[in-house]
Amino acid sequence: MSTAVIEREVARAAKPAPRRIPMSRIVGVELRKSFDTRSGFWLLASIGIVSVIATGAVILFAPDSEITYETFATAFGFPMAVILPMIAILSITSEWSQRTGLTSFTLVPHRGRVITGKAIVALIVGVTSMLVAAAIGAVGNLLGSAILGVDAVWNVSVVEFSYIILANILGMAVGFMLGVLIRNSPGAIVAYFVYSLVLPTITTVLAETQDWFADKQQWVDFNYAQGALFDGAMSGQEWAQLGVTGLFWLVLPLTVGIWSVLRSEVK
Repeated sequence: MSTAVIEREVARAAKPAPRRIPMSRIVGVELRKSFDTRSGFWLLASIGIVSVIATGAVILFAPDSEITYETFATAFGFPMAVILPMIAILSITSEWSQRTGLTSFTLVPHRGRVITGKAIVALIVGVTSMLVAAAIGAVGNLLGSAILGVDAVWNVSVVEFSYIILANILGMAVGFMLGVLIRNSPGAIVAYFVYSLVLPTITTVLAETQDWFADKQQWVDFNYAQGALFDGAMSGQEWAQLGVTGLFWLVLPLTVGIWSVLRSEVK
């Protein structure tokens, strides 16, 4: 081996390795990607739009006795339960549907860090969206009370609202799980509606017609177990039911999906 080659190898060995991309930058990029496309922008914008529409509908159509903060929270809570999981699904499946996964996983070879960044962004978007909706609902409660000449009723405590946020975050987590597991936007969206609409209907019918299943539904149906969060109070047994059903319907499928993402070929 010539001296020039040896010197070149020594210089290459002495060259410092590039620094690892910090997680904060990955989160920032994933957050920007949520707004970059028209569909992503309008999906996020729909959170504020739907909250305003729901608040206006309560002021216009609800009776005077129902102008309370709980009514406004219920009005914007149902649309959030649909929109937020869609955001989580698209944040994952866009890498495959738009074929950007190869670029993302080349720039950040550790796929787990990219998935973690997406999960953090989903959490940030979910909590921020609920706080924005809560603020719009508070303005609506004050405005509606002033228009109708009644006292503003604040009948949702901080603890109760934190339970509502947790319930919506769990819904987002289910969407995130389906996105990781299926990695196809239409398929994951259809699977979410089957999970959130069809499956609860089946378990409810079973509970009403089969005595042996009536006291087991809350230990089997994750949607049913989450319902207690919207009631504003959770007993120890209800937390246990949420944990058991969450382990079966969320944690285990998410683990399988992440394992598949980390080992599958990206094209």
